[in-house]
Amino acid sequence: MAFAILTDVTRCVGCRACATACKEINGLPAGEDDSLNASTWTFVDHREGLNVRRQCMHCLEPTCASVCPVAALEKRPEGPVIYHEDRCMGCRYCMFACPFQVPKYEWSKALPRVKKCIMCYSLRVSKGEAPACTSACPAGATVFGEREALIAEARQRLRDNPGRYVDHVYGLDEAGGTSVLYLSSVPFASLGLPSALENQAYPQLTWQVLSKIPNIVATGGVLMLGLWWISNRRDRIARGELTDDHDEGEAR
Repeated sequence: MAFAILTDVTRCVGCRACATACKEINGLPAGEDDSLNASTWTFVDHREGLNVRRQCMHCLEPTCASVCPVAALEKRPEGPVIYHEDRCMGCRYCMFACPFQVPKYEWSKALPRVKKCIMCYSLRVSKGEAPACTSACPAGATVFGEREALIAEARQRLRDNPGRYVDHVYGLDEAGGTSVLYLSSVPFASLGLPSALENQAYPQLTWQVLSKIPNIVATGGVLMLGLWWISNRRDRIARGELTDDHDEGEAR
């Protein structure tokens, strides 16, 4: 069963209980941060008078995992995108590939690793429990559950309160869909969420380009051969080795 997190920014009171719970369960340094970094995997942003929880979006088909040459990042059937630290070679391809700019690097350490939210997979979700962040939320602004059920709940809220929300569930289709969904009363771009993403999974887009490479190479080869023939013919005519009449005779 695939799980997800639904965050309704209209319900968030900005208490930061989610961020505190994340740091505690993952043994991260305490303290407030205003951005994701190696020691802060979720934080509460403030945009347009609203409180917006930030974290890894846990894409259904994560680009970070698709570009990792050593499979250090893995999408689990339950929903989380987890990280195998022992496999990581520090190439940071995942950082460049992520459409949400989530993975962060431990620049201050001698043996740095990539860090991000793993949705409490090993400590809670794999055991059938909700992540610490959603369990700590006192206002029900961020909830955990089966993805399809959360999508149905989000759509019901949109139907019941058409004037309260932007008529869209963010994460339903963005980047091919994510395991973290958002509802908002203002445009998602105003909340700092990327708004120009493809609705197709990015690894699929990459494969579509790569799959055309053999045809491109073949077509390019024919083109280059044609250019070589034209250039060679002109050189031979210039040296007097070939005339137009002779060339026509050869063609016949």
